[in-house]
Amino acid sequence: MSAQTTALVTGANKGIGYEIAAGLGALGWKVGVGARDQQRLDEAVARLRAAGHDAFAVPLDVTDDASVTAAVALVQEQAGGLDVLVNNAGITGGMQQQPTTADLDVIRTVVETNVIGVIRVTNAFLPLLRRSASPRIVNMSSGVGSLARQSADGGDTGPIAVAYSPSKTFLNAVTVQYAKELKDTNVLINLACPGYVATDLNGFSGHRTPEQGAAIALRLATLPDDGPTGGYFEDAGVIPW
Repeated sequence: MSAQTTALVTGANKGIGYEIAAGLGALGWKVGVGARDQQRLDEAVARLRAAGHDAFAVPLDVTDDASVTAAVALVQEQAGGLDVLVNNAGITGGMQQQPTTADLDVIRTVVETNVIGVIRVTNAFLPLLRRSASPRIVNMSSGVGSLARQSADGGDTGPIAVAYSPSKTFLNAVTVQYAKELKDTNVLINLACPGYVATDLNGFSGHRTPEQGAAIALRLATLPDDGPTGGYFEDAGVIPW
């Protein structure tokens, strides 16, 4: 990687994303903080800088082509390139999500952010990443995206969520396709499951802290050149598909 590694974390103004940005900043990296809400974005960057991290704001709506294009230009201007992309931005679509009574617009909205948004951002930033000596892409998934766990009897797979859970399964499948296409390059792309973290997405009902949830993303963002690609990981190891 370059003398100073640069990362971009989407959805980084709060929760797990913020802690990923802080963790990367603690390594001495330059960190782009991506978020839609300008006020929250500015506040997050100010907090990170106050803690001694080299952070800069990247206004970014992953569902908007123009916003993503502008973000690429901004990262190029501010950092001169990009080494690591963490696709963390995501939404649940709210609850309840029973399939028999599902609001199809909610499903579309969740997929647009959690899957298509990741594709949009990844493709836009790949030209910068390809210039890095050791590019890494980390896609934030969830254990509920595991079909093996969802179909297992007695498994702890969370509530019925016809929008959110399948969106993470979709993201998992998309990431595998990227890994296949990029297998002969130096780009390593992997899926990270943070566990059940207390964030505003679940009404702070999770039993893990955002710092704990960020740990697996930090590990995958800092993989050695001979590290895995196309994998699905949590703190305890590989997650069954």
